[in-house]
Amino acid sequence: MPIMPMNRLSVYLTALLGLLLFVTACDQDYRRTAQGGLSEVLVVMDSTQWDGPVAEAIRATFGREMMTLPRPEEKYNLRFMDIRTNRDLDYAKSFRNTIFAAPIDEESNVGSFIRAIMSEDIKERIADGRNFAFPLRDRWFRDQWTLFLSAPDQQALAQRILDSERSIVSSLDQVERQRWKRQVYRRGEQAHLADSLMENHGFSIRVQHDYRIGVDTTGFVSMRRYLNDNDRWIWFAYKEDWENGLDDVDQEWVNAVRDSLNRQFIRGTRDESYVTTEYRAPRAIETVRTQVNGRPALETRGTWRMTNDIMGGPFLHYTVFDEQQNRLYMMEFAQFAPRYSKRRFMNQFEAMAHTFETDTTQVPEPVALR
Repeated sequence: MPIMPMNRLSVYLTALLGLLLFVTACDQDYRRTAQGGLSEVLVVMDSTQWDGPVAEAIRATFGREMMTLPRPEEKYNLRFMDIRTNRDLDYAKSFRNTIFAAPIDEESNVGSFIRAIMSEDIKERIADGRNFAFPLRDRWFRDQWTLFLSAPDQQALAQRILDSERSIVSSLDQVERQRWKRQVYRRGEQAHLADSLMENHGFSIRVQHDYRIGVDTTGFVSMRRYLNDNDRWIWFAYKEDWENGLDDVDQEWVNAVRDSLNRQFIRGTRDESYVTTEYRAPRAIETVRTQVNGRPALETRGTWRMTNDIMGGPFLHYTVFDEQQNRLYMMEFAQFAPRYSKRRFMNQFEAMAHTFETDTTQVPEPVALR
């Protein structure tokens, strides 16, 4: 670059500084939003490998069946495509959730594209097995998640995908959760209910626009969104002076306490009808360790049934420890909607649960969780 005279350089730097200040002040991304729906993933692979080990590993992770629902549904809807033209590539690059997968030396259009976009250092790391997964945000469009998967060969790549299921899938889960939050609250929310929870119980979540408070007593709160064909409810309970975090909390303990609280507070219209966990096969109950806004938590998924009645549905439960409050929280989301598929509602519940906050300056009177 030629050396500029001082007066021209000053003008240049002043203009550049003004441009940087303008961009910083605006802090906006004016690119188009990526296309594609929630829970949809485009998998870009050579078509000869759609029945191969890598494709099967992607189906077993991103597309695995969720057995904790009344009728199993795939975690994400996968659609496979190949790159044959520039238009195909442009479409893949414009999609909201896209996985590009191929061995690093594969002689295919997808393999060539992955090599073209990777630096030499990254290609070396892939070839010697040090790295295989590279998630990117907003690479070509706004609100975009892209994952590049590559390894020395098909078998090695498939095994790395299976071995790293939780980390690579959670990369997309976190992005999708933020999108579901926007979807859940797009029609508004009830700030006064969130404020009431914080004032009276020391915690809050963002409450969707049409939930109503049910039970509100010491240590327990429930709310319900009732529609004739889609009944949803949420409840919260907490215990003070909880010393051991989640060390002594496991799935058996969680379900025993859940069943006790459901029997007491979540009752049906018939005598002696109440919600309880469905333990009978082939229904599955799954509990994993996770975090809710930085707090250690257990996430439990499964199905419930109504005793002495013919009703049932899915539930999503979180047991959360707040170290500053020294409290153990339990919050449960459940649904009765026989006509509808359930996955999208569980995604909505998950998004709502991750708005959970606590007030560390206020600790209400203790209540026992039995």
